[in-house]
Amino acid sequence: MSKLPTSPLTPSEKTAPLSSFEFWPGWIFYTPIVIYWVLLGLRYRDFSLPTAANPRIVTGGLCGESKSSILDMAGPTATRWIAPYTTLTTGQNDNSRALEAMSHKGLSLPIVVKPDVGCNGTGVKLARTENELYAALAAFPRNTPLVLQRLIPYQHEAGIFYIRHPDQACGSISSLTYKDIPTLTGNGHSTVLELLKQDPRTQLLLPLYTPRLEHRLNEVLPLSETLDLVFTGNHCKGAVFRNGANDITPALTAQIDAIMKDIPDFHFGRIDVKFESAEALRHGEKFEIIEINGVGSEAIHIWDKRTTLKEAYATQFFHYGETFRIGAKKRAAGWKPCGLWYGVRLWRRQKRLLASYPMND
Repeated sequence: MSKLPTSPLTPSEKTAPLSSFEFWPGWIFYTPIVIYWVLLGLRYRDFSLPTAANPRIVTGGLCGESKSSILDMAGPTATRWIAPYTTLTTGQNDNSRALEAMSHKGLSLPIVVKPDVGCNGTGVKLARTENELYAALAAFPRNTPLVLQRLIPYQHEAGIFYIRHPDQACGSISSLTYKDIPTLTGNGHSTVLELLKQDPRTQLLLPLYTPRLEHRLNEVLPLSETLDLVFTGNHCKGAVFRNGANDITPALTAQIDAIMKDIPDFHFGRIDVKFESAEALRHGEKFEIIEINGVGSEAIHIWDKRTTLKEAYATQFFHYGETFRIGAKKRAAGWKPCGLWYGVRLWRRQKRLLASYPMND
């Protein structure tokens, strides 16, 4: 698999496959952020105020929102940049209904199947054949809303964080992160498991990779043959994130701003895209949007192994502070936050849904 150009690593970076906090337990890393949220909630007299930052989205995109409902809001300008999709709720006759829904939207295999309510790539499946599509649909519980989206032909993936205050004519990109899918390269005599154990990074993350590769762990990869370890570009699922801040250009910013202003009252969130090349992305060209995430999303460059803990927290505090500041402006304009307990109920529901989804590809 080809990779985007990277800057030369220093000797310390070469010997440090993970950052000091990259895979800390969530409760440890996020405790200071929760405390900061509580302090902001007290200051602004509403712990759910950030949900007003994107007031037309359920909870502002904090949790429990429908992915397709956000994409459905896109106007003609934004729609041109979104990978075509359709929706299906599992039930009876899923196979024929899926094919009919795909045909109606002009979609064909390969197709990406993902839950309409979800996060961190949980449950995302790639179906290259009809049998794989049928297996993916059957893997979900009944009455589960799904999104069926065309597989974007571009190889590279990135997360672009966008912020626009309601009183600003134009928005800005606060973060650009490249998502690299880790691969193994065969040597003709080592098994997949042995190759995983030989790599400085993957040997530390075996619990992430081995469950997805359990049927291939004892397979010997032929010389120079490559094997993608994951399909979804999510850090917690094993993708490698790199800070691409140097590639944020006026052209890219203007293009993203034009797209996001075509989604009513959207002010804060991350746009996940696939793109042809870094050069094209810098020019704001040749990319397609996978999905759009609201106030529950992160500026994911913090998971670059070169990011320090201090820089990560500064980034998190800035972005969550922005959600309160934007929420306050939307509240002053007459929009209402969702309310703390409503948000908690949706968060609990989302946790139950995530637990019911199959393992992602």
